Amino acid sequence: MTERLVLVTGACGEIGQALVQGLAKQGGYRIITADLSPLPDSIKAIALEHAQGDLVYKIKTFYDYDFDIIFHLAASLSSKAEVSSEDAHRINVEGTMQLLMLAAYRSEKYHKSVKFMFPSSIAAYGMPDLNVKKSAGCVKEDEYNLPHTMYGCNKLYCEKLGIYYSKYYGQKHLDEQPPYMLDFRAIRFPGLISAFTLPSGGTSDYGPEMLHAAAQGKPYACFVREDTKISFMAMPDAIKSLLMLLDVPREKLNHQVYNAAAFALTAGEFRRRALKAFPGAQITFEPNLRRQGIVDSWPEDVDDSLARADWGWQPDYDADAFFDDYFLPEIRKRYGK
Repeated sequence: MTERLVLVTGACGEIGQALVQGLAKQGGYRIITADLSPLPDSIKAIALEHAQGDLVYKIKTFYDYDFDIIFHLAASLSSKAEVSSEDAHRINVEGTMQLLMLAAYRSEKYHKSVKFMFPSSIAAYGMPDLNVKKSAGCVKEDEYNLPHTMYGCNKLYCEKLGIYYSKYYGQKHLDEQPPYMLDFRAIRFPGLISAFTLPSGGTSDYGPEMLHAAAQGKPYACFVREDTKISFMAMPDAIKSLLMLLDVPREKLNHQVYNAAAFALTAGEFRRRALKAFPGAQITFEPNLRRQGIVDSWPEDVDDSLARADWGWQPDYDADAFFDDYFLPEIRKRYGK
């Protein structure tokens, strides 16, 4: 079987490291990585090559590679993007558009389908107020698409760009699409939590930050209210969903953007889990208005029925399995608890 050449941007991030390891475990891929940072030891031996530097200025070098698949993970995330919105737009939108142009060019020139896998986010949603957020419950892909953040606007727009380049670029007749067109597929992820990498200051990281602090016996002031509720997912489920969607034959997909869900918890429920695991943990709530506002704009949970119907998605980790079988054993091991 011929190995497929894969580009993974943002390879040094939490998702990137887990994805590269997942691809290697599955086998059948030659992996090129890209990131601002040098590769961590966890994946250094896996990558065939690593392109270090600003992605926007590196993309032109990738035209010499015959990629079969692109996983575009590189992004400026919610909180950072609010502080530096112009730079976030350059990274999130310009970087994505240039990669889409590269993939579309290769698809057209060489008459081969290039799969473009795009992890999107619940930040693509924007709930108008807390009452609507609570009453809406599980939100579908085409509801409340009015993001409140630069990152959310970037993600939603890039979903639209991906659909444009895969369906309308060159204005081909919709009934006459050749099989070698750019194949764009996006998953809107909830807050992702890895047991093997430290939280990196993301807007949904208050849950894992709380548990890491509790395991170390350090006090933690949570930056959102106790009643704040959003959906979360264990990192292995995120990688599972990406690899599942990657392998689905194109004709079986009725959509190009899918929600993927696992479990939804309040910050107070995270605290109760932390206290149960580490009695005496010192956890308080001191909401940061800016970050609280961002999380309040995200839905409490998402409806992933399209993914379940089209490609059989279901998570391995509900809330109990996440804490008991995945997260807590690893952080106990990390901190010797």
